[in-house]
Amino acid sequence: MTPDVWLPIPPDEIEGLPEGPAYRYWNGEEDFPADPADCAFYVVPYMKPSGIGIRPLPDMRSVQVVQTLSAGIDHVEPGLRHLPAGVRLCNARGVHEASTAELTLALILASLRGVPDFVRAQDRGEWLGGFRPALADRKVLIVGYGSIGAAIEDRLAPFEVAPVVRVARSARTTARGPVHPLTELPALLPEADVVVISTPLTEATRGLANAGFLARMKDGALLVNVARGPVVDTKALLAELESGRLTAALDVTDPEPLPPGHPLWHAPGIVISPHAGGPTSAFLPRAKRLMVDQLSRFVNQEPLRNVILTTGA
Repeated sequence: MTPDVWLPIPPDEIEGLPEGPAYRYWNGEEDFPADPADCAFYVVPYMKPSGIGIRPLPDMRSVQVVQTLSAGIDHVEPGLRHLPAGVRLCNARGVHEASTAELTLALILASLRGVPDFVRAQDRGEWLGGFRPALADRKVLIVGYGSIGAAIEDRLAPFEVAPVVRVARSARTTARGPVHPLTELPALLPEADVVVISTPLTEATRGLANAGFLARMKDGALLVNVARGPVVDTKALLAELESGRLTAALDVTDPEPLPPGHPLWHAPGIVISPHAGGPTSAFLPRAKRLMVDQLSRFVNQEPLRNVILTTGA
């Protein structure tokens, strides 16, 4: 029986798809392109409102692979309980690292060098001089040292920063140096000038940057969140920003989208981008390459890449 494959990009716009499957285009529309019960390989629509991507999962009784086009999988986890055992969930490792790391550097530099202040002064026709912090010689702590964290460090290297400190769930050694376990984070926070959060959102990381975490950061330090909004306690961060002790640059917020009138919009010392780390010109070609590679492996019964979990395991 020919397997159905659901794609959020029209199949005729993806060169190199393997022959065999029946390709269906679905990008979150109200009507499904076919019976979800016949879908064997499901690529989740990208950057859709909460709940859209998991809507067909309860009826996908024959699905074998669920492939996200995001690095995180938290948006599909609520739907996994509906799936049969043995379904492989894969993320988009390799698609977003460059774009997210670029934005991380942009946020750090914009915040330290006062670029938002310059733009506002330009709107007023005001020449705003003075000294600003440099990234050079600053100690950067990366919390969440996966592929995105490593890509961020790659881009920090030319900026002559002090040695980068790396933290992940467990200790290991990389070509660039040691990665500290999460248990050592409290002792590392007071030494960092810039703290970058690039962890996945899990029960262990939800609220990780809470009042205690923020209190351990040194006076004048910059918090950068390119992970997920709920990793940071918004109320605790607001208190630190309003006191003037910390600054922040956020690509993600809690809540998200940030509603009009929310106090984060006008908090002192903050730069906010609208979850713009992934959706760039680099996304589409890399996402297409990932889908072609994964589907070729699926059709040829070869091991898939980026398997995060298997249901029922």
